[in-house]
Amino acid sequence: MWVQVCIFLFLLRQSNCMESYHVNEEEPPGTFVGDIADSLPQQDKSNIVFEMLQGESKNLFRVTKSGKVYTLRKLDAEALCSYNAECYRMLDVTIKSGGIVKNVREIKIIVNDIDDNKPIFPKSEVNLLFSESAGKGMKKPIFNAVDKDISIQNSEIKYEINKGDDAPFSLDISKKVDGTSQLKIVLDEQLDRETKNTHMIQVIAKGSRSSEEESILKIKIVVLDFNDNAPVFMQKKYNFSIGNTVRSNMPIAAVSATDADSGMNSKISYRFSSKTLETAVAHFKLNEESGEIFLNTQISKMKQKSYQLYIEATDGGSPALSSDAIVWVYVTNQENNAPYIEVTFITQSNNTLTISEKQPVDTFLAYVKIRDNDKGKNGDVECGIKHDYFHLEDAGENRYSLRLKKEVDRETTTSMSFKIKCQDKGSPPLTAEKQFSVYIEDVNDVPPQFTKSSFTFITYENGEKGFPIGFVNVSDPDLGPGGEVSYYLKSETNRNFPFHISNFGFISTTQSLDREQCDVYRFKVLAKDNGTPSLTSTANITVEIVDVNDNAPYFTFPSVDPFSLDVHHHPQSKNDITVLRASDRDSRENAFLRYEILGGNEKQLFTINPFSGALSFSRIVYQNDAGSYILQFAVKDSGTPV
Repeated sequence: MWVQVCIFLFLLRQSNCMESYHVNEEEPPGTFVGDIADSLPQQDKSNIVFEMLQGESKNLFRVTKSGKVYTLRKLDAEALCSYNAECYRMLDVTIKSGGIVKNVREIKIIVNDIDDNKPIFPKSEVNLLFSESAGKGMKKPIFNAVDKDISIQNSEIKYEINKGDDAPFSLDISKKVDGTSQLKIVLDEQLDRETKNTHMIQVIAKGSRSSEEESILKIKIVVLDFNDNAPVFMQKKYNFSIGNTVRSNMPIAAVSATDADSGMNSKISYRFSSKTLETAVAHFKLNEESGEIFLNTQISKMKQKSYQLYIEATDGGSPALSSDAIVWVYVTNQENNAPYIEVTFITQSNNTLTISEKQPVDTFLAYVKIRDNDKGKNGDVECGIKHDYFHLEDAGENRYSLRLKKEVDRETTTSMSFKIKCQDKGSPPLTAEKQFSVYIEDVNDVPPQFTKSSFTFITYENGEKGFPIGFVNVSDPDLGPGGEVSYYLKSETNRNFPFHISNFGFISTTQSLDREQCDVYRFKVLAKDNGTPSLTSTANITVEIVDVNDNAPYFTFPSVDPFSLDVHHHPQSKNDITVLRASDRDSRENAFLRYEILGGNEKQLFTINPFSGALSFSRIVYQNDAGSYILQFAVKDSGTPV
C-alpha cells in the first residue's frame, strides 16, 4: 500500500507540471513545435508512448508516439485569438507504459504573432464641418486605423498629418483604455470662409515595418458660413432727379448692396430706416427685395424740391447684420417736356422716304423741326442720327436738314431705316425718337452681265433649219425695263450668216450647215437692256461644225474614165507602174481613203497599195503576160456610211 500511494503522489505532481512551446503563425503544415520526451528523465523514457487526448486543438496539432509535436495546418493568430492577447492552445497528452496510462501532461503551445497586416482606415475619405466662427483649439474626432495583428508590438500604429496647402489644422492623438488611439482634427487658427471655403488634408497611418504598410485617410474640411459680413451698398450716397414725366407707381431709382456671406446670410432685404421723415416716406415706396424706389404719389403734390431717404439693407443671418445708405431725390422743373420731332420729306408717304440710287452725296432729303415748349436748358435740344448713309445738318434754332452722307446702291440694299433721336439739356434730360423707312428707287446703272465672256458650241453639219446650237445666260439686277434684256447677233461678214438668237438667249440655225463650205463660225452676241439710257454688253461665240460623211471620194488621176496607159516592162525595173490619186471633201476619218482593184486582174498580175494608190506588178512578168488589160479601180473613205 505504501508503494501505491507513493506512485499516486508522484503522478499527481507530474500532472501539475505544464510545459510551453512556441511556433510562429503562417508556418506551413507539418512544422515541428517541440519534443515532450525531452522533459522526462532518461530512465523514464524506455517503453513510453505519447498520445494526444481529444480536444479543441485536435485539428491543429498532432503528437507522435515518441512525443514530437507538429502542426496540422497553417496557423493564423488573428483568427485563433483575441485582440492584443497572448495567443495559445492547450494540449492534453497521455504518457503510457505497457499500455497503461502513467501520466497526463498539459502542453501549452503559444502561437507567435508576426507582422503580416498593415493598418487600414474603415473609409478612405471623410468630410468634416467647421464653422468660421469656431474658436482656435476646437477639435473634431475622426475614426482611427485598425491593424489586425494581435501583438501589441505588431499592432502599434503611428499617425502623421499632411496639411497640403498649409491648412490651419493639426492632429491630436490620445490613447484609449483598450490601447487604440483616439484621433481628433484640431483647429489651429481662425477660419475665414470668404477667403477659403474648403481645405484638403490627409492623415497617414503607418505600421511598424515600413512605409509599405501605410494607409491614407483623405479629409475634406468644409468651412460653414457664419454671418460675419454686413451688406455693403454700391454707393453710400445716391442722387436722383425726377421730373413731370414720372407718374405714380413708376420706378425712379434703385439701390443695390452685396453680402460676401452665403445662403441666408447673404440674402438682402431693403427698408426705409427710422431716420427717414414721414413726409418723405409718404411720397415713396421701396421694393424690399430689389431695392427699387417707386413714386407713391402724383409729382404735382410734392411741395419740396428735395427729399432725403435713409435706406437700410439687412441680411438674413442670425443675428442679422445691416448697413445703410442715403438717397437724395431732387424734384426738377415740373414743366419739363420731352422734345417733339416734326419731319417734312421731299417725297414722303407714311414716314417713308424714297430716293434714287444715283442721288448725289449731300442731297437735301428732308426738313426737320424740333419743338420743345420748355424754357432755358429744358428747351435746349440736340438731335442726331447714327447711320452710314444719312446725317443731320444743323440749321439753327432747333432746325435741321436731313442730307445724304454717301451714295446708295439698290443692287446691294433695296431698303433701309434710320432713327432721329433728340434730347434736351434738362435734368433729368428728356428724349424723343422717330423712326423712318427709306425705299431706294432703281436706276439703270448695271449693264447686262454674261456668265462668261466667250461661249463655244459644237454641232453637226446637215442639220435642219432651226436646229438648236446653244444657250447664252445673261443677268441684269436692275428693275423694270432696266432688267429686261434683248439679244442680237453680230457677224463681221453678213454673207449667208446662218444663225438666229431668240429673246431668251437660245441660238439656232436659219439653214442647214455645210462643213465643207465653213467649218468654224465666229461672231458676237449683244445683250441690251430696255432701260433709259440702254446699256449693253457682248460675248464672243464660236460654233464648230462637226463633219458628216456626206461626200464621196473622187479620182483626180486619172481624171478621165476610161484611161489608157502603155506599159513597157523591163525585168530589171523596180518602179511602180503608176500612182492613182483621189480626193474627198470631208475631213478626218471621212476623208481617209483606201484603194483597191475591182476587176480585170484575173491573172493576179497587178497589185495596188491601198493607202498610197501605187499600182505595181504583183509577181514576175512572163512573155505570155504581154497583152491588153482592162482594170477597174475603186477608192473608198473610212466614214460611216462608207
